[in-house]
Amino acid sequence: MLNEVINRLRGQVRIRAECAFPERVLNLCGAQDLSFWDLKWESPTAFTCRLSRRDWRILRQVGRNLDCTFSVLGLEGAPYFLLRFRHRQALVIGLVGCSLALFLGSFFIWDFQVEGNVNVPTERILRALEMNGVGLGTFGLSLDGEDIRNHVLLDVPELSWIAVNVSGCRANVQVRERLPPAVLVDRREPSNLVARRAGLVLKVQTIGGVACVVPGSAVTKGQILVSGVEDTDTVGARILAGMGKVTARTWYDLTVSMPLTAMEKRYTGREKTGISLIFGTRRIKFFSNSSIEGAEYDKISKRHPWTLLGVPLPITLVTETWRFYESVPTPQVAAQTEKTAEAILKAQLLQMVEPYGEVCSTLCSSRQRGDTLLVTLSAECREEIGESVPIYTEEPDD
Repeated sequence: MLNEVINRLRGQVRIRAECAFPERVLNLCGAQDLSFWDLKWESPTAFTCRLSRRDWRILRQVGRNLDCTFSVLGLEGAPYFLLRFRHRQALVIGLVGCSLALFLGSFFIWDFQVEGNVNVPTERILRALEMNGVGLGTFGLSLDGEDIRNHVLLDVPELSWIAVNVSGCRANVQVRERLPPAVLVDRREPSNLVARRAGLVLKVQTIGGVACVVPGSAVTKGQILVSGVEDTDTVGARILAGMGKVTARTWYDLTVSMPLTAMEKRYTGREKTGISLIFGTRRIKFFSNSSIEGAEYDKISKRHPWTLLGVPLPITLVTETWRFYESVPTPQVAAQTEKTAEAILKAQLLQMVEPYGEVCSTLCSSRQRGDTLLVTLSAECREEIGESVPIYTEEPDD
């Protein structure tokens, strides 16, 4: 495979030799140290083979004394391909200019790839890099990694580490987000543990203070679960931090009203398409006006980055399509509306319960009132209901 690539780069000639004694030609090639390959016999007196340009010139000169006829069947390789353009100066200049532009453009950044971010948006990281001199068209060899890291970390404090590695025309940005600091509990601040919501106590774990409830007791919202005031027989009442965990069964009733008539889209079949090219950060539109007033439409944008031999180019083809529609009132099926409302209520319930516990069971019911469906979700959960409330031992100053 490598020899084939080398032969095509330096050029090769496919010839046909016809002679009464063709073995003399082969012996002559061996005597002159001429390399040939792809030998194929067409008849007892004729064969075809391939030689390099240099060996073909030598064979043509030394083979004049032989009673042999040589004919060229094909000229292959890069030299002969480029030789076709010797009378087309404009095409040669364009080819050389394009090759030079690709070579010089490979030293600039035309694409970004961000890895490692979960909470920090990619757009924010790229905007911070652009503010510090790293954007589309930046010379890749001039980047100072330490200086970029110091400035970007100041602009984006949610990051603890960032590195920019340039590979060809692409900049690989690797980041590491800062972990949130742990919440420190002050054990010296006087406080009570009260119920965040009503429930039936299942388990009580006291770390400090006096437990005021036992498993199996029902509590209401705001009731003290662990008191920070402890009575002693010697020094009287002692005030400390009431801390612990109280797990309870809780119940939720969530309700939402869903209309049985909704406005749906009905496409009219009218469409408008616009094409534009983005060169680096500049955009060239090939349509007159993109502003549409007084109409309802969906805008669909498709981006097609251009590459050449796997190398990203600073050119992106953008196709924008506007699909026009009209809003039409459509009656909704009650069963489908109930399922949609149930999914909405379950998502809201998980958002309320997940930080503290889990949902054990749910029950959904609905009833229709005129043109509205009233959907109710009843749920039973198991969660921690305690929250710390400070104890004020002094009257605040006016």
